[in-house]
Amino acid sequence: MSTKSLRYSEYYNMQSTFDWLYQRSQNKCTKGLNLYEIITSENNILLAYRMIKTNTGSRTAGVDGITISDFKIKDTQKFIKEIREALTNFQPQVVRRVEIPKANGKKRPLGIPTMRDRIIQQMFKQVMEPICEAQFFKHSYGFRPNRSVEHAISRCSHIVNVSKNQYVVDIDIEGFFDNVNHAKLLKQLYTIGIKDARVLSLVSKMLKAPVDKVGVQSKGTPQGAILSPLLSNVVLNSLDWWIANQWETFKSDHRYFSNSGRYRALKTTNLKEMYIVRYADDFKIFTRNPKSAIKIFHAVKGYLKNQLKLDISPEKSKITNLRKRYSEFLGFELKVNKCRNDYVGSIKISEKAKCRLKKEIRARIIRLKKYPTVENIIVYNSFVRGIHNYYCKATRVNLDFSAIYFSCLPVMFNRLKSIGKYEIPRSPPQSYVKLYGRNHRTFQVQGINLIPISKVRWKLALFFNPNVSDYTSEGRALQIKKLEHTVIEELYKLCKNDIGNKTVEFSDNKLSRYSMQDGKCAVTGRFLTANEVHCHHKIPRYLGGKDTFSNLIIVHKWVHRLIHMKKIETINEYMAILKLNKKQLSKLNTMRKLCNLTEIYQ
Repeated sequence: MSTKSLRYSEYYNMQSTFDWLYQRSQNKCTKGLNLYEIITSENNILLAYRMIKTNTGSRTAGVDGITISDFKIKDTQKFIKEIREALTNFQPQVVRRVEIPKANGKKRPLGIPTMRDRIIQQMFKQVMEPICEAQFFKHSYGFRPNRSVEHAISRCSHIVNVSKNQYVVDIDIEGFFDNVNHAKLLKQLYTIGIKDARVLSLVSKMLKAPVDKVGVQSKGTPQGAILSPLLSNVVLNSLDWWIANQWETFKSDHRYFSNSGRYRALKTTNLKEMYIVRYADDFKIFTRNPKSAIKIFHAVKGYLKNQLKLDISPEKSKITNLRKRYSEFLGFELKVNKCRNDYVGSIKISEKAKCRLKKEIRARIIRLKKYPTVENIIVYNSFVRGIHNYYCKATRVNLDFSAIYFSCLPVMFNRLKSIGKYEIPRSPPQSYVKLYGRNHRTFQVQGINLIPISKVRWKLALFFNPNVSDYTSEGRALQIKKLEHTVIEELYKLCKNDIGNKTVEFSDNKLSRYSMQDGKCAVTGRFLTANEVHCHHKIPRYLGGKDTFSNLIIVHKWVHRLIHMKKIETINEYMAILKLNKKQLSKLNTMRKLCNLTEIYQ
């Protein structure tokens, strides 16, 4: 969950319920819970609507052509009644089939439910997730709150460098999302803590939703559905724990004062040392020697087949000695190199990812040549910032991006020389200097400097703190503290800058103002991450305001909406979410006065 989700949960008075479900699941006492009643409660339905409404995917229509803009609540009680009636005799609507291209040239089928079914699935997800999260293994990182690729890569580095497990068992599950066994999944949901029969029955119906031009699916979870990511983690959670219980969480009758002491004792036994790192259906198992790796490979293959009814891909599944070869994971390649008298892990961008990035950069340069608009320049810079932010955890990221840059330079030079200048920026904006310095040659098109592809800073991949949780007060406090990154880190992420009618002056002054305010909201004083930042014109442009630095100020996006709101009902809703004190409200009203709007009173 993001801070936005947490605020909405508190506003609709559901956070305490989610915390309670999480605690009950931790204590393994979910039997007898009336989950259906919680799922169909008024607040949970309205929270689901709000979450879907704020999701970018809400603009994607299902087979009925309806988006969230066509699904607005006119009468709250009537809307709630319609949703409850739909669940009384639930029949899932037809799922729209869309195929998107994969990196290997094949296509990935996506299933897009109708808007009504997405809201219903979101209702179920909100209640089921805290129960499942309490039971999930701590080293699975895909499709889970607060976890990311960075944490998975960091865990791999730790196992290789500290635990010295340098043989990797790579298992590729063949068509995982298309081959999930429904009966087995429902049993796993019951085991994990979803014991309400009505809930399990409705989930079963969702799994069997008819797909457009395909028909009813007897197995699999459609990619694109709201519930699918959670259900995929439920399926593979038993595999996580089965592997962990072989070594990492092996139960012993003897009491040890520390994990290191327990591991030393385990090494004197015949047990095989192994660690799993999983991101969705992509996972690696690390072990110490080739003999153990071979046994683990066949054991995992048998477990997937016998317990989960899943097959592996023989061509893609293998055992890798990291001292001799690279092992690919999530767009990175991991290897161990000899350094003096030790072996140290090294991470680089995978060759497949490099080829894909080169192809994408060249395509964007060609588009920029054809349409050299400010909008396309900003989109190009956004893309470069995005790939920098994703791959900056690679230990040799500078070498990798330098190779990509020199490979793309001929295309860049030949295409852009007629519409731009290739030089060291003479008077770059202050925000550009802070991020990329002054001494790197780059193209300038329409007065905007293109971000240098090779100018990227390495960033240490951080460990995931298992105490961070959306479902405990202590975990939420740690999450908020973790979000307070430096201004420079967030400047990197401010990549969706004012596409459309915004000027270059506005884009630059927005970044400069964010830096000047140390990334804090001018009203609440809270640090803002990139996705929370809005830039407000003190004197609006419709009243003659300009894009000058002095006329701009950085605020939270919800505060920005509140500054311009006129409807009393909406104002009251946002005031309840933001919970502004008198001093903060005074600052807000000062801004509203400049917009010729009335004051807001508590």
